[in-house]
Amino acid sequence: MSISVLILTKNEEKDIKGCLESVSWSDDIHVLDSYSTDNTVGIVQNTDAFITQRVFDGYASQRNYGLHHIKYKYSWLLILDADERVPSQLLQNLEAFIAKMPANVVAGRIRRRDFLWGQWLKHAQISPYYVRLVRPEKVRYDREINEVLLVDGDTEDVLGYFDHYPFSKGIDHWLIKHNTYSHMEAELIVNNNIIEPSLKAALFSPDFNERRLHQKAFFYRMPARPFIKFCYMMFFRLSFLDGKAGFTYACLQTIYEYFIVLKAYELRLNKGQKK
Repeated sequence: MSISVLILTKNEEKDIKGCLESVSWSDDIHVLDSYSTDNTVGIVQNTDAFITQRVFDGYASQRNYGLHHIKYKYSWLLILDADERVPSQLLQNLEAFIAKMPANVVAGRIRRRDFLWGQWLKHAQISPYYVRLVRPEKVRYDREINEVLLVDGDTEDVLGYFDHYPFSKGIDHWLIKHNTYSHMEAELIVNNNIIEPSLKAALFSPDFNERRLHQKAFFYRMPARPFIKFCYMMFFRLSFLDGKAGFTYACLQTIYEYFIVLKAYELRLNKGQKK
């Protein structure tokens, strides 16, 4: 299979083995580790994967290092996190995608399935599309939180799904991680580092990630965002159809949005800005 694989890790001893097993079809697997203090490195060293360690200095910069400073065997690279898996059906679709794509196509957008308590969050999941199959020299990441992949060329959809288990380490771990994310989001808002949104791009851009970026920029300007987000997830996306897991996820996303609102308010107070 002529696809290289990049997996980013930091203390992923619980998830890394399953991720590596799901891509064992590749003979060019690379793990970029941010100096884990658990047994992540030991697990990787017991496989055929190559490991590189680098001090973490930001989400986008770490991913860009992986893209541009690691030498890969193949021209196409599949990018994964340790809590993600590649089902066998997707592998067939990846092969078909690479075989038929013209030179102007430099990236593949793949649908992701998020799971909570074994339940696919089919309705509750907010962002199902991710650009993860790339020609490394043609892409780079921007924005340190909820990174955006900038592509120098065309992007096409890959049929099928890859799977994501964001709660594999428990809800407490998810909350701790999103507490950090919420501070980063709040800083972006307070420091006016959000793009000027375009209604045209938000509604009609053919690129899902660009649409979402502009939609989020509009969303940041709305009052009562946590309430709006809960209603959007429950009554527009119909998260309740995912049962208890869907309702729980909608509540967690609402809490995350409220964290952002509170921290932005606090940052403005500390800076002496208008509330």
